Amino acid sequence: MRVGGDARVEDVGVHAFEVPTDGPDGLEEDGTLRWDSTTMILVEARAGGKAGIGYTYGDASVAAFVRSKLAPVARGADALAPAAVWERMFAGIRNAGRPGVGAMAVSAVDIALWDLKARLLDVPLVTLLPAFHDRVPVYGSGGFTNYPLDRLTAQLGGWVGQGIPRVKLKISRRPAEDPRRLTAVRDAIGPDPEVFTDANGALTRKQALYWARRLAEEWDVRWLEEPVSSDDTAGLRLVRDEGPGRLEVAAGEYGFVPKDFADLLDGPAVDCLQADVTRCGGVTGLLQIAGLSAARQIDLSAHCAPAVSAHAFCGVKRLRHLEYFHDHVRVEHLVFDGNLSPANGALRPATDRPGLGLEVRWADAEPHRVYGARAA
Repeated sequence: MRVGGDARVEDVGVHAFEVPTDGPDGLEEDGTLRWDSTTMILVEARAGGKAGIGYTYGDASVAAFVRSKLAPVARGADALAPAAVWERMFAGIRNAGRPGVGAMAVSAVDIALWDLKARLLDVPLVTLLPAFHDRVPVYGSGGFTNYPLDRLTAQLGGWVGQGIPRVKLKISRRPAEDPRRLTAVRDAIGPDPEVFTDANGALTRKQALYWARRLAEEWDVRWLEEPVSSDDTAGLRLVRDEGPGRLEVAAGEYGFVPKDFADLLDGPAVDCLQADVTRCGGVTGLLQIAGLSAARQIDLSAHCAPAVSAHAFCGVKRLRHLEYFHDHVRVEHLVFDGNLSPANGALRPATDRPGLGLEVRWADAEPHRVYGARAA
């Protein structure tokens, strides 16, 4: 497909796959939530004999939203102009709801359109972006609050053993247990790797300040994610301003539209902003958020979805790192061929394959299907 050629989106397919967790008793938990499965909503956009893929993580209802509200907008659109389609999709869901399910649905379609464009042009997705980087540093993330100590230390220690110099565990479900968990992790990985923590909004403001000081002083923790709810920007700002200087406060994974991120940057309420490319409007939305972070001179960290984030976040000037999240790594390795593995603590987008460099493993994904069907 030559640049400037006429390529129209011919079809948009949508699928959902629900994969059980591998946690104790089939469960995983953090400070505020317990779950037994992870659902990927997968979108295929077709044009010119090529198929681009995009995805998000959420409820199967996101797939129905894509089919009813977004697929009709994308069909017939210019496959080489994903940002223009993004604009029409967000305009079209004004009354259906843009934040939440709406933004997640747009994200999946937008990623598929960017992947499709790259495949039509026979280039890797990273090549289409204003790439500031050729790799994305990662941190290992899991450490669920229901893990026994041996599994907790084996998981985080395993990432350090693979050359990943920073790891994260969940905290604040049962705060009285956290000192023992943190001590076990620090003993297992040694003094040099960075320890990150994530409270998932479980703490009150004063509890968060108390734990911020303990985390920094007793275990040399450098990252406290969502100490209070991400909706409580005043509380985040309080912990950021009054907590230990070497402990960074982070939030943003539940941002859906640009204003969500602008609110976190106002003040600012965080030391490092987070964004999830599968929630914040896809690649097109992420590039707008990257501009906000650059203007405020605050780094942006990628929340999960490593297969797409490794490409997309190379286009973020103030890139910090990427959350290499246990659940998403499991699902993406089940559903896709062409996944990346960390090397020297980073993911480097493949430049020898077009688009995201992924192919769907339909036979392996099929037993987990909860929505849609493959075209005959």
